[in-house]
Amino acid sequence: MSHVNNLESQHNDPGFANIWQELKWRGLVHVSTDETELEKLLAGDPFTYYCGFDPTAPSLHLGNLVQLLVMRRLQLAGHKPLGLVGGSTGLIGDPRPTAERTLNTKDTVAEWVGYLQAQVRRFLSFEGDNAARMVNNLDWTAPLSAIDFLREIGKHFRVGTMLRKDAVASRLSSDEGISYTEFSYQILQGMDYLQLNRDYGCVLQTGGSDQWGNLTSGTELIRKVDGKSVHAFGTPLITNSDGTKFGKSEGNAIWLDPDMCSPYTFYQFWLNTADADVVDRLKVFTFLSRVEIEELGQAVAERPFAREGQKKLAYEVTSLVHGVEATEKVIAASAALFGNGDLSVLDERTLEAATAELPSATIGTDGLGIIDLLVASGLSESKSAARRTVGEGGAYVNNAKVTDPDAVIEQGELLHGRYLLLRRGKKNLATIEVSA
Repeated sequence: MSHVNNLESQHNDPGFANIWQELKWRGLVHVSTDETELEKLLAGDPFTYYCGFDPTAPSLHLGNLVQLLVMRRLQLAGHKPLGLVGGSTGLIGDPRPTAERTLNTKDTVAEWVGYLQAQVRRFLSFEGDNAARMVNNLDWTAPLSAIDFLREIGKHFRVGTMLRKDAVASRLSSDEGISYTEFSYQILQGMDYLQLNRDYGCVLQTGGSDQWGNLTSGTELIRKVDGKSVHAFGTPLITNSDGTKFGKSEGNAIWLDPDMCSPYTFYQFWLNTADADVVDRLKVFTFLSRVEIEELGQAVAERPFAREGQKKLAYEVTSLVHGVEATEKVIAASAALFGNGDLSVLDERTLEAATAELPSATIGTDGLGIIDLLVASGLSESKSAARRTVGEGGAYVNNAKVTDPDAVIEQGELLHGRYLLLRRGKKNLATIEVSA
């Protein structure tokens, strides 16, 4: 994946006294260690902080994007990020609330580490005085024997405390229970923080609030072993105002990898944000200033039909993740579907993504008469209904009106040599794939 997002154009909002105040306004602080000390730390000299990402899939998703943008905001405030991709913790799996994870093979995890590192790199700057650095916890856990691990790290953890952590407690009361493997996860994450504190002077860890037990296992370990006070804060879990799960579309996760979630699908996800959620999403997922976001909030309240907030949100986040060029293509595709643009300029992948949800049919080259096409696509229920549609001027092929009921589409009119976009009236769309 190319480095598409423009880091140079990103800025924190100078209207806030410090980055901590901006993070709080954006709704990014749910839980933290000593808030007064943390604000002082963030407003002071540059320091090193980290956030970890486990390779439990070949791509990061929207929940991870929250953390990447928090990391970027802290970097823009002058601090030094460490992006940790968990080559060892990914082999274990963070305890989920309901069931044990399926362990992936070492080769799979190693491959996914590479994918995730490439994604993390796109959201941070690796140049300048506060350049980001990538780290992999396999580097310090792999050489450690089980005996050394238990003697040097395990002895500092109290089982009673470990049992009280939310992730563990919820699993203990479930039918599934929890394996010793996943129970040990918090020790490994605590050890990461200790190692990064020793190697890089790292004094802050960020993550989701559902990770709070793992975050504090690190702060507690460093206090016990080295007598140092370090910090952590957790972002809130993002929820939709209507109670549905954020970050899912049609039940599928919204991934950052364009091969797993096309830029078109990604853009449409943000465009479909509810009015009640759009301001919160702009705060969390864009670098727009408070003034800009408040203006968009006013527009959403006064002119909800114009969907100005949603359009700006979709444009900003899609540009951030997939680049401006891909975003412009998506917008052109959306317009072209409904007759406001040239379908022939869309590349095949964008066209396929834009039409993926539409009714479709596959036909042979002998069925290219307009009446047959309308019936095959399901846009007309019978040949007589199809003739009526054509006669009333409501039939379109690739956005061109067809007025002759005997018209036959030529091979040269097929998009990318095999597709046709049919439209009945203004809004009823379908695709035809022509097989040789």
